[in-house]
Amino acid sequence: MATRDQSFIVDDEMEVPVPAAGEVWTVGAVVLNRDGAAFAQKRSPDRRLFPDTWDIVGGHVEAGETVMEALAREIEEETGWRLSRVRRFLGTTTWTGDDGGGLRHAADYLVEVDGDLDAPALEWSKHSAYGWIGRGDLHRLKENRGPGEFLIHDLVARALAERPDTA
Repeated sequence: MATRDQSFIVDDEMEVPVPAAGEVWTVGAVVLNRDGAAFAQKRSPDRRLFPDTWDIVGGHVEAGETVMEALAREIEEETGWRLSRVRRFLGTTTWTGDDGGGLRHAADYLVEVDGDLDAPALEWSKHSAYGWIGRGDLHRLKENRGPGEFLIHDLVARALAERPDTA
């Protein structure tokens, strides 16, 4: 049985990391539409971290915020949608950005949202495009990335492969 966490449901036995003092954490959300395609947005070419690359919805966990609170906030800030359900934990990744900001930890989730999936309210100052990526479009997520820099591609591929029944 799922439990309620704030205004959204978090499925039972969900892994939720608790950042330790001094650690930098980010969250990521893979959102699927009715056709089973994943939402992706292209980072603006002038972004300091991973410019002109495809990304999922997400961002940094702020001081005093839980991972789930950050997930809900980032989804709303970046798309205008509201987190309704956290379906599956997709994993934790530790990485170092190309911006000199040091080591980060990312917790990624497959989620459901409320809102018009055909009309996301993007932060156009941070993103230049968006699209829905199906299995046949996964190669797009490798654009402007070097060999071995396929975190977003691999994460979305895993989410698409593990797609839960919508019934």
